[in-house]
Amino acid sequence: MHTMQAAARPFKVSDILGGMVDKTAEQMAQELIIETAPVAVDREALSRFAAAVARSAAEAPPTAQAVNALVEQYNASLSYALGTPCWIELAAEDPHAALELYRDLFGWQGEVVPTEAGGYAMCTLNGRPVARIASPLDEGGVSTPPTPWTIYLSTNDADATMKAIELAGGTVILPVIDVDTDGRALIASDPTGAVFGVWQPLDFLGAEVANQSGALTWSELHTSDIEVAKAFYSVVFGVEFTPVADGQDYWTINAGGRTLGGATTQENGPPGMPPQWLPYFEVDDTDQVVDLLVKRGGRVLMSPLDTAGGRVSVVQDPQDAIFGVIKTEPAS
Repeated sequence: MHTMQAAARPFKVSDILGGMVDKTAEQMAQELIIETAPVAVDREALSRFAAAVARSAAEAPPTAQAVNALVEQYNASLSYALGTPCWIELAAEDPHAALELYRDLFGWQGEVVPTEAGGYAMCTLNGRPVARIASPLDEGGVSTPPTPWTIYLSTNDADATMKAIELAGGTVILPVIDVDTDGRALIASDPTGAVFGVWQPLDFLGAEVANQSGALTWSELHTSDIEVAKAFYSVVFGVEFTPVADGQDYWTINAGGRTLGGATTQENGPPGMPPQWLPYFEVDDTDQVVDLLVKRGGRVLMSPLDTAGGRVSVVQDPQDAIFGVIKTEPAS
């Protein structure tokens, strides 16, 4: 199992003490929303927390004990909505080479920890967990996963989700396991064969950076039977599929009041690509990242092109992992 290592919670006492004074509740709430997006999905709770911090700062010099209580309240409001992509892992035969590549492409940092299976690296972006690179699965009779990237969808009950997967026609590849005190995880595939992970957070929420350059920004389901896939994910995770308005063969996937990704048929993906969840990473310059990947031995499966959402490309790294990159266009 690609175990997830414990990471610091988004805020500690020292993070708050230095910036409490001379800020209104509205200013603090906005700063925290920007800092934690997309993790902080309960913005009303976040605003209430900021107001409490502002009141504390105005009434008296804050003590560490008082701020710690507020921080615990804030951390309790953080979560990923059910079915939201919350973490991503890459299975690579050579984790060292993969880490070097993605360090150059996305700015990821990390060190490969040697193991009997070959090693793993917790990757960070600006000091925060963003992804994990590891040798392929080799426990419990499970061989290399069908697709190198595994996108994990959030749940509050891994056991219940595993049962729902089986009842809805999915296949459990790796049953629920406890990952230290970080959380509980499983790997499964939907009825069309697309592999995904499930993560029930405890001490580790998942990625602390998203929708920023170098981080996961879009998760796209490519499936051989869209109706079967829609029914499966709706039953298991309660997500909704909404067709795009212009009649394209494309649906947005929505959960917790937010759009978390998209879904389309295999015909709209690179030729020969099996059903899978395809990750897209935000970049500052799509063409520059694609050119660098090619120089490092990767391949272009879909040349950069301009879309309504931004300039996008689909590529394959030297170890055959397929992913997309996009320079998102600001909303008008």
